[in-house]
Amino acid sequence: VVDATLGAGGHSFELLTHFPNIHLIGIDRDLTAIDHAKTRLAKFDGRITLIHAIYDQMPQVIAAAGYSGVDGILFDLGVSSMQLDEPERGFSYAQNAPLDMRMDSTDGITAAEVINTFGGKELARIFREYGEERFASRIADRIIKEREVELFTNSSRLAEVIRESIPAATRRTGGHPAKRTFQALRIFINDEISILERAIPAALNILNQNGRMVVLSYHSLEDRIVKRAFTAVSTSSVPHGLPIEPTPADYRLLTRQSESASDVEISENPRATSVRLRAIEKVGGVAA
Repeated sequence: VVDATLGAGGHSFELLTHFPNIHLIGIDRDLTAIDHAKTRLAKFDGRITLIHAIYDQMPQVIAAAGYSGVDGILFDLGVSSMQLDEPERGFSYAQNAPLDMRMDSTDGITAAEVINTFGGKELARIFREYGEERFASRIADRIIKEREVELFTNSSRLAEVIRESIPAATRRTGGHPAKRTFQALRIFINDEISILERAIPAALNILNQNGRMVVLSYHSLEDRIVKRAFTAVSTSSVPHGLPIEPTPADYRLLTRQSESASDVEISENPRATSVRLRAIEKVGGVAA
């Protein structure tokens, strides 16, 4: 079984506890997460393999571990609770921290570099495309003006500039005004969309027969990618209307629509408010 987004090991702990016969491969691009998970999962030593990698590298990871296919894969997308709760990572607009936002703090550009060096049109595109922010141009223009006075170094100043860029009436609805812009920066910096577009088909290919994959996504960009990939492999390849007996698809949807968290779950874990769950099973063929 693969936990493609290991984080601090919460999901892995439950899987290893409830399924005592599985061997779990945990993948994370965050070295800090790997260290936390090693401690949390120490009692399962011998049943776990933890790998520092990005989840679109899953086929290579499981091959290196000696497996040709797997029986289960879990994705819990987006930023982890652990990353949000560590102010120095700069993911949260609710805490003052350096503008970093890299999931792998050893690689790539920081949020500060993006905010302080990218042009206004490119910033607006990022905010619009990855955050679905309707005030993207206003926010970008304000950032350009403010950085001419002083470069951005921390999350609280950026959050305040974003807040001031949005009309007062809009600020009072839909959560924190900086939410969408911070999401957009994080997605762009970590190349999350491109990686996910590669990762989901690759993961589907390495499922064993009767293997299952579950994906938890937290915004529409992620969910659309998952829905599109799942629909493609669970639909007959014969065009509708042709007088040909369709070949059964190799995959079966376990969730026709995305499923949301229950009220009880949300009350216990407010971060589950926006979660969407999709699941699929491989019913034919073999792992590629």
